[in-house]
Amino acid sequence: MAAPPGPTRRPPLSDSVRYDVEAGVATITFNRPDSLNACTFEFKDALIETLARARADADARAVILTGAGRAFCVGQDLREHAEALAAGGGAVENTVRDHYNVITMAIATMPKPVIAAVNGAAAGAGAGFAFAADFRLAADNASFLIADARVGLGADSGASWTLPRLIGHGRATALLMLAEPVTAQQALDMGLVNAVVSGDALLQAARELAGRLATGPTASYAAIKEGLAFAADHDLAAALAKEAELQGRTGRTADHLNATNAFVAKQQPVFEGR
Repeated sequence: MAAPPGPTRRPPLSDSVRYDVEAGVATITFNRPDSLNACTFEFKDALIETLARARADADARAVILTGAGRAFCVGQDLREHAEALAAGGGAVENTVRDHYNVITMAIATMPKPVIAAVNGAAAGAGAGFAFAADFRLAADNASFLIADARVGLGADSGASWTLPRLIGHGRATALLMLAEPVTAQQALDMGLVNAVVSGDALLQAARELAGRLATGPTASYAAIKEGLAFAADHDLAAALAKEAELQGRTGRTADHLNATNAFVAKQQPVFEGR
């Protein structure tokens, strides 16, 4: 029997963001460990390009986001930000519009399941990136912090939208205003993460979940994500109409036909994502 194919190494777009694909799973690694994966302009541009790459990559049917070193991502690189402010070119809203909004939308609207494997501190925009994913697995030493209020800013990276939907308005208000860190166990208790595992088991757990999703009906997953996002901002009648549209779309896929035939034949379906 031939050995299973190993990981496919893609030529890096940047040293600050790695991109690898194995067995249908793309892993995007924030790769600035010496700065706890803080977000510089170069990093943000590279992450936008890498997320677009994952979206278009036919070999990638699920996506993992994780960080190199001891942090997931601690948000904006404040040293670079302070330098930009001193130079008169550091308008906060510019990087929010040009970078953080784009990154958050790319994660949330990825037509493939996205898993945030939070291996350490996730703060500011880094926490926002994790909240925008479909699943969050946290190492037992991970933590979450939205500290914008500490530096006199409002929420960004979608936290004002994602947090209330994940944990409720009251808890979201407390996290945003009090700017206090949340441990992995606290995050699990409030429903902010799906599971907490030991740090050395985190990537394996993320890969197992991503592998399960990658072999599933990914066209169906894309429709489910689209339906959930639509329903969040519409009434029941509109949500029902959207469901009918999405059912019509997925009902015409080869996956639906093959899975229906497999069910009738009492066989396990094989999904191809189309």
